[in-house]
Amino acid sequence: MDFDLQWLLLALPGAFLLGWLASRLDLRQMRNEERASPQAYFKGLNLLLNEQQDKAIDAFIEAVQHDPDTSDLHFALGNLFRRRGEYERAIRVHQHLLARADLKQADRERAQHALAQDFLKAGLFDRAEDAFKALDGTAFSTDARLALLTLHERSRNWHPAIEVARQLEAAGTGSFSARIAHHWCEVAQEADAKGHADEAEQALRRAREASPQAARPVVQTGQRLVRQGRHADAMSAWEELITAQPLAFSLIAQDYAQAALACGQAEQAHARLEALYAHAPSVDVLQAMNRLQTDPGVRRQHLLSHLLNHPSLSAAQGLITERLSSGVALSDHEIESLQTSLITAAKPLQRYRCAACGFESQHYFWQCPGCQGWDTYPPRRLEDQ
Repeated sequence: MDFDLQWLLLALPGAFLLGWLASRLDLRQMRNEERASPQAYFKGLNLLLNEQQDKAIDAFIEAVQHDPDTSDLHFALGNLFRRRGEYERAIRVHQHLLARADLKQADRERAQHALAQDFLKAGLFDRAEDAFKALDGTAFSTDARLALLTLHERSRNWHPAIEVARQLEAAGTGSFSARIAHHWCEVAQEADAKGHADEAEQALRRAREASPQAARPVVQTGQRLVRQGRHADAMSAWEELITAQPLAFSLIAQDYAQAALACGQAEQAHARLEALYAHAPSVDVLQAMNRLQTDPGVRRQHLLSHLLNHPSLSAAQGLITERLSSGVALSDHEIESLQTSLITAAKPLQRYRCAACGFESQHYFWQCPGCQGWDTYPPRRLEDQ
């Protein structure tokens, strides 16, 4: 028993010494690995802040090689690839993350969202749609639905866009009624182009139900009636805008006057336009009024009055045209020269400008071609603003 105790007492210090040496070796190895990874990471971050993305990517790749299990480094690297337009490399990084069995659920959802963004940026819309749909029920569901809505609009898939917009509205993200109304109007346009009149009429009815105050369904309804030769019905439809949205009426003022001439209601239409002009004066309404006015003296008086109260190059151009037709004292050459200069000066102002991105166009767009926003064009030309 004494012999056994003696050996035991001698073995204890040796075991302690061996354990201490082993722990020191492990700590040294861990410190070396940790030192290499943060140095590469901070080097990449510094390069990124200095806008040296190529070198930053190399540094992050080095950091990932030192610590391949660090998901944050993979996310940083994938985002860098996407920002540089290297979408295939970004996709590979995020797919690698999703393939890891030990990835936390929150990081897995984050990687799925990043992968969907990669597909979208790369123009792989089908794969992007599937990737965004896979995020339903996750912390990224709202962002995914918003991205899906934009994706459907860009692809002109209006029925899926309507469904996604309704889901967003039901989830309390905000009101999408005006956007849904535009979608139904697009459905109506496509149905009319295919000759499906009943489908177009139903789509416009649903647009009105989605957003009763929206101007586009009313405008489009009147335009359909004009194409059918129902000019009086078109006028009745458009007259809703006079009380509901007088500014938007200027978009179809000329069409309204033409419809009045076609159905023999010029006098009644002129009276309505005069009342509207007194409330919301604009060049479009003024031109529609003069189109229905047969007396050149009255037309000139309208134009002169507008110039005095609301200076406008378009009105000046119209006044000169009236004076040319009635033989005013100025020579034709002088007036023609003046008219040419006025036309040139008026062209930049006879445009619509998007309030969101500033995109300008001679034609009114319900959806801006620049920023893809809906109802971002004020229904007034630049010269009326």
